[in-house]
Amino acid sequence: MEESLSEQRLNFLRSSIGAVISNSPSNYMNWLAPVLVKAEYGILVCKYTVRKEMTNPFQILHGGVTAGIIDDLIGATVFTMGLNDRFTTVNNYIDYFAPVNEGEEIIAETAIVKKGKTILNLQCEVFLPSKNRLIAKGYSNMLNIG
Repeated sequence: MEESLSEQRLNFLRSSIGAVISNSPSNYMNWLAPVLVKAEYGILVCKYTVRKEMTNPFQILHGGVTAGIIDDLIGATVFTMGLNDRFTTVNNYIDYFAPVNEGEEIIAETAIVKKGKTILNLQCEVFLPSKNRLIAKGYSNMLNIG
């Protein structure tokens, strides 16, 4: 039996588990340099080390970088679904709960909330494991653009 497009993509991603992602089609993801932890249909888990260039003037993780992590990982999650159509972000809604310092490691995990034909709704939670703390949670609607 032939592998589905989703399984092909997941197998490709799973071959990188434990490694820093540096060959993504997303240049932003390459800059973020996440380590892939888990790849399932509609679920991605990555860990990130907060570098100096990711911080704001207070030396904490910049909210824009947090938003970028959420948006980029949600986009990559759509890739795991094996859809032939292209999707683009319509909106992001993000709640920020706690700061993260340079040098700390965070974990981001995505999930599908609702899969429609035209709109996909996904979420991403970002954790600071060293303090057992949720630092941000975001939702995105992704529009099918063909």
